[in-house]
Amino acid sequence: MPINLAIVGFAHGHVDAYASEIAGLEDARIVAGWDHDPERGAARCEAHGFEFVPKLGDLLARDDVAGVIIGSETAYHADNVEAAARAGKDMLLQKPMALTLEDCDRIVRAVESSGVRFSMAWQMRCDPQNMWMRDAVRSGKIGKVMIVRRRHGLATHLWPDFENAWHVNPRLNRDIFMDDAAHPADFLMWVLGAPTSVMAEIDTLLNPKIPNDTGVAIYRFAGGTMGILECSFTCVAAEDTTTIVGDKGTILQSYGDLPSCGVAPIPEGARGLKYLLAGETEWTVVDIPTPPNHGYRIRGVARPAVEFFLGRREPIATAEEGRLNVRMLLAAYDSSRTGRRVEIE
Repeated sequence: MPINLAIVGFAHGHVDAYASEIAGLEDARIVAGWDHDPERGAARCEAHGFEFVPKLGDLLARDDVAGVIIGSETAYHADNVEAAARAGKDMLLQKPMALTLEDCDRIVRAVESSGVRFSMAWQMRCDPQNMWMRDAVRSGKIGKVMIVRRRHGLATHLWPDFENAWHVNPRLNRDIFMDDAAHPADFLMWVLGAPTSVMAEIDTLLNPKIPNDTGVAIYRFAGGTMGILECSFTCVAAEDTTTIVGDKGTILQSYGDLPSCGVAPIPEGARGLKYLLAGETEWTVVDIPTPPNHGYRIRGVARPAVEFFLGRREPIATAEEGRLNVRMLLAAYDSSRTGRRVEIE
């Protein structure tokens, strides 16, 4: 029998990708959904062909629902996690975990006190190229790592009417840097461990109605390694995504985010990942295919998520890691505001 899942909130569009992918699996199915916006919830449920439940309590009380995928606006994450935990439902939570450390702590307490299984939903951790790079760094393949740079771009601030989107409503999500810089911040932490400090510049350079379209943060890690997070939300096209520099080699990745993997066609036969070790004169291409568009990476969360709900694997990322991600982002805001290096506890 397949495991039955439900969706709690359709604000994050990623949950639609998960639902479409899970619909093709034999060992899992989504049977129902809820949203605090009943019009949106009913429309999304109808589009996917499962039941819309008007009240969250009724959805969480169902015995035929083993776990929930939470995709509500970020400001509602803590409330939704607490409700799901009280109902004994395992859960997958969209990023970022919350907008404040206080809400992160509510989530951690709810998960720990209830004993439910919890995972964050990070597509970067599910991508084969990213997993290869992490393994290469941690195995010492390129020696002592000096710099890991991750560029992450979107063109959201060029989209019509984006100033009215919930993603940039400070009551629901603060701004797009909080929402999407969460991805490269998690990548850096996943590869390098917990950072010790950060220096950052985050600013609004295009439209004053849509804050923080550009940001760069330099995190320091144990041993002095520098992790550079580079975000632009006015990025119409790109190619380079990741650079990792060690004293015994360099790793380069291209076509790793939306502007680089969905705007211009990727050259036929291209492989996005390569490395060159000290003493060599030619790049070695890593034979891991690059998806034809970024939607494939987002849908790539569905299979690991189902494996998690079935108890066959550990969380994609733990609640504690979700909290550290928010701490990294808030520290970057503090550094940009004060012009100082901010220590990360």
